[in-house]
Amino acid sequence: MMHRPFLFSRSCKDLTFSDLESVIFSSGVDGDQGKAKSVANDGSLEETWRQDGDPFAPGWSGMLPELLGEIIQRVEATEDKWPERKNVVVCGCVCKQWREATLKVVSRALVDNPGRITLPSSLKKPGPGDSPVQCIIRRDKKNASFYLYLSLTSTFTDKGKFLLAAQRYRNGPHAEYIVSLDAEDFSQGSKAYVGKLRSDFLGTNFVIYDSQPPYNGAKPSSSKSGRRVANKQISPQVPSGNFEVGTVSYKFNLLKSRGPRRMVCSIKFPSPDTSTTNESQDAPKIKNMKSSSHEYTVLKNKAPRWHENLECWCLNFHGRVTVASVKNFQLVQATDPSQPDWKGNDETVLLQFGKVGDDIFTMDYRHPLSAFQAFAICLTSFGTKLACE
Repeated sequence: MMHRPFLFSRSCKDLTFSDLESVIFSSGVDGDQGKAKSVANDGSLEETWRQDGDPFAPGWSGMLPELLGEIIQRVEATEDKWPERKNVVVCGCVCKQWREATLKVVSRALVDNPGRITLPSSLKKPGPGDSPVQCIIRRDKKNASFYLYLSLTSTFTDKGKFLLAAQRYRNGPHAEYIVSLDAEDFSQGSKAYVGKLRSDFLGTNFVIYDSQPPYNGAKPSSSKSGRRVANKQISPQVPSGNFEVGTVSYKFNLLKSRGPRRMVCSIKFPSPDTSTTNESQDAPKIKNMKSSSHEYTVLKNKAPRWHENLECWCLNFHGRVTVASVKNFQLVQATDPSQPDWKGNDETVLLQFGKVGDDIFTMDYRHPLSAFQAFAICLTSFGTKLACE
């Protein structure tokens, strides 16, 4: 009986993050005597009746907490990569008690293994500091859509594990990218909504909005562009406003001097004393501009070198980029203007993005960026920027 999650976990391999989130956060027991939801052998949800407080009753909620925690902890430690890691998520789908135990184990594991992607909330946690998380972005020009996948192999043809989707819309003179957990639902009023990216008229300045407060006490954007939908169109449990978490700016190249695009990013994230999770001690030391409740990390694109023989600008992407494109870039830490002695770090690439085929791009990120922040930054590279090239 103890091995049941592993028996039906194979049928859940095609569940998306949005599906898993709805299962995990809506499963549970209703009343003193209710239905405990779990995953059936065919991948659908089944409901089993049980009597609360009876450890010998049918179902999984009567297991001793110590034993349950030990089981899930062992699964979390051994199934450290996708697709095997789906077993950890399936443990959270069994019933309410398993869900709470799984969330606790996964949160503790992030202390020693930052950047490990398990639940939807992992997409907004900083990546690891020692090595980057490798992802693939696939573009659908016809529908103006972009899909982010976690790379499971070293090949670019592998579809990978779906993480996020984005779709571009025109909002007057501005362009907006709606980011969602569901590849078919881009409504800002849905539970799958993650955040959005908004550009100015020229497409050179962007603002990144998060659907959830990035730190305790964060206030939603008061601007009209930062609103999600009308208050009557959204659930009272969902914030009606977006939270600004970063900006991306492309510098003008009015003289048309040779060279790729130049960009600067300012990313907001919680201060160490306000963050809800601990971060790895192995993460690179990042110098930030501090405020009372959050900090900013300033990033800039790494300057390429001119190759005399090839007669082009070159960057070392270590085999992760194979097609020359003006969209390709690497971001490193910029010099902090408030700290004259701080020279930044031009060696450690925190985010790199580049083309490997028709409508296929790689995205590799690391601490302090999250998958959502890195994806939003990469989305700014799509589109023509005549004044910047």
